Amino acid sequence: MTSGAPAPASVPAGVDPYLPDRAPSGLDVDRYDLELDYRVTTNRLDGVARVHARAAADTDRVSLDLVGLRVSRVLVDGKRPGRYAQRQGRLDITLARPVRAGERLTVEVHYAGAPGPRRGPWGEVGWEELTDGVLVAGQPDGAPSWFPCDDRPGAKAAFHLVLTCEAGYEVVTNGVLVSARPRASRVRWEFDQPEPTAPYLATVQIGRYERTPLVAATGGTVPQDVVAPPRLRAAWAHDLARQPQMMTLFVDRFGPYPFPRYDVVVTDDPLEIPLEAHGLSVFGANHVDGRRGSERLVAHELAHQWFGNSLTAATWQDIWLHEGFACYAEWLWEEEAGGRTADAQARAVRTRLRGLPQDLVIGDPGRDAMFDDRLYKRGALTVHALRLEVGDDAFFDLLRAWTARHRHGSVSTGAFARCVADVTGLSPEPLLDAWVDSAPLPDLPARRR
Repeated sequence: MTSGAPAPASVPAGVDPYLPDRAPSGLDVDRYDLELDYRVTTNRLDGVARVHARAAADTDRVSLDLVGLRVSRVLVDGKRPGRYAQRQGRLDITLARPVRAGERLTVEVHYAGAPGPRRGPWGEVGWEELTDGVLVAGQPDGAPSWFPCDDRPGAKAAFHLVLTCEAGYEVVTNGVLVSARPRASRVRWEFDQPEPTAPYLATVQIGRYERTPLVAATGGTVPQDVVAPPRLRAAWAHDLARQPQMMTLFVDRFGPYPFPRYDVVVTDDPLEIPLEAHGLSVFGANHVDGRRGSERLVAHELAHQWFGNSLTAATWQDIWLHEGFACYAEWLWEEEAGGRTADAQARAVRTRLRGLPQDLVIGDPGRDAMFDDRLYKRGALTVHALRLEVGDDAFFDLLRAWTARHRHGSVSTGAFARCVADVTGLSPEPLLDAWVDSAPLPDLPARRR
């Protein structure tokens, strides 16, 4: 990731401090209905987005984020608005009449162009062409590269997506497949996903893939498919063979899996890092080596379905609530698989972090350091320190309560502190102040007997 300028010390209410140029849209979005027509061979996207929302306040104007694609028509409740304009990655709409707070409205946007990644403080994110297909990796602000949205992590909504593209490609996106209907040389794919989702976690994956069940929908087990090029079948079959065991472990430790299914996409191209999306994760061909060389990442991305996807930080300032817990899940899995204990891993990591600069506050890392590996590892150490403080039984009760209390919601460090206090009866402030809100690396607590 490339560094960006630090966020301003203060920002207006409703603005993510790490996204100061993304003003609130004026809308509380309930659902995105996306109808897309995509030509893989020419990278041409024609889209209609219907944004079903309520007015966030009394207003006569609303806006949506959209980058690199040209709007040709806008309707509000089926009628032309007063006017609209695109500027600096925003679609600003002046309404034909003012609306009151809570009033429902549907904004319909027709747009088209050659989609590509958004370029910003974190490099290039969003819609990206592969050698033969498409990858959408939206974290943290790439969603507007392919549809108009309120691009803040706390602005969660349901999705319904229809995408038509050439035959011969598998299309993967969030939610449950409703239908796949051939139309001459093209196929119309329809998906529905009712769970509230941050726009950055919406995705489209297109490739010459085969879909193979890893776990079928029987016996109450979460259905899991792998969608990958045929040439990688043997490698992924070995490398992902233990993913169902990971699911069993995490359901026991974290609580019920939050979505109807879990898919893994393996692209035919290499990728720098794997990435989670709502209900699925994406790995590059380089992550399946036939030797389980990336198994810790398999665990990490699966854990994000609870921590990051179901429970999503309201602002990027609290990203440690995603990455710290997902990193800790790696340690839990290694222990379960017969490797080092989580405690041994934590102490080794702490020793390594002691030799690195002590200048990172994970509760407010700044946008240039929000993907720093030290945040991931110190976040996991924070989770382990809490486990040592409260004991195993209370700790895993806490994790299950945390995921249940905020299922499909937005979270913050403050909300986590309240959950800790409610479940364990202990005051978490001293521990969180030392581990989350201060830069020097603390000592791990003594294990509770």
